[in-house]
Amino acid sequence: MRKLIISALIAATAMPLVAQAQTAELKRDRQDIRMAQRYGDRHDVRDAKREYREDWQDYRRNHRDVYRRPTYVGPRGYVYRPVAVGARLGAPYYASRYVISDPYRYRLPKPTGVNRWVRYGNDVLLVNVRTGRVIEAHRAFFW
Repeated sequence: MRKLIISALIAATAMPLVAQAQTAELKRDRQDIRMAQRYGDRHDVRDAKREYREDWQDYRRNHRDVYRRPTYVGPRGYVYRPVAVGARLGAPYYASRYVISDPYRYRLPKPTGVNRWVRYGNDVLLVNVRTGRVIEAHRAFFW
């Protein structure tokens, strides 16, 4: 019984350290992207973004429970159709009930300005809320 309690205490203290290490790694990756954008060429930026995306996908693969969400209920008349970058969404599709308020939870980059991450079916879209244009799309994001 004593071994069980000691191992549980060790595990409880080690878990936050692992989470901090992952967070620090993601921050470094974001910093690499910014540095590539500032001082590198377009190939450097593309490589840095690819590495960051792979980290994000690894996190998703290892933390499946975070990406399990209830069934999506779209606006009235909703029928799922895959959306491409540049498409325009109607305002009901990026209303406040569909906006992802904490993108870091899913390891999505922080939206800037008038952009918002929005759930659309099991996809996640980065939408400019002024124009309704889709800037970025991740298909089959939620399980």
